[in-house]
Amino acid sequence: MKRLKAALFRYGTPLTVGLFLVSTVSGVALFFHLGTNLFREMHEILSLVLLVPVILHLWRNWPGFKNYFRRAAMPISLGLSLIAAGAYAYGGWSKPSGGNPAIALMGAAQKAPLHQLAPILGLDESGAVTRLQQAGFTAARGTETIAGIAAQHKVSPMTILAKLTAPAP
Repeated sequence: MKRLKAALFRYGTPLTVGLFLVSTVSGVALFFHLGTNLFREMHEILSLVLLVPVILHLWRNWPGFKNYFRRAAMPISLGLSLIAAGAYAYGGWSKPSGGNPAIALMGAAQKAPLHQLAPILGLDESGAVTRLQQAGFTAARGTETIAGIAAQHKVSPMTILAKLTAPAP
C-alpha cells in the first residue's frame, strides 16, 4: 500500500500537467474547428481522465492548497468561474446557433413525407417505396414519413434511412 501511495504521489502532478496540455491543445483545436473529428472524443475522454491526477495532486498538496482559502483570491476566483459557467449554461454569453445542423437535418428528414425525401436521396418515390418494401417494410407508401414507418415496424428511423441510402442491390 505504501508503494502504491508513493507511486500515486510521484505521478499525480506530472499526469496532471500532461493531460492538461492534451486538454488545452484539443480544446483550442475544437474552438477553432480544426480536426473536430480527431479531437472531440479525445478531449472529452481525456478531460475526464484528467480528474484522477487532479484529485491525486490535490490530495498530495492539500495542506498548501488550504492556504488559498485563507485569502480572498480563491473565493473570488471560484465565484467568477461559477458566474461564467452559469452565463454559458443559460445562454447569456454564447450566440444562439440553432444547434447541430446534422441533427436538425436528420429530424427534418424523419418528418418529411417519403415522396419529398426520396429525390434528396437520389431516388424517385416508387424507387424509395420499392426499396423499403424489399427490406420488409411492406406498409411503406410515398405519403408516409420515415418516423411513421419506423414507428409502425418498431425500429429506429435510422434503420429506415439506412435502407434508403444503402447502395442499390
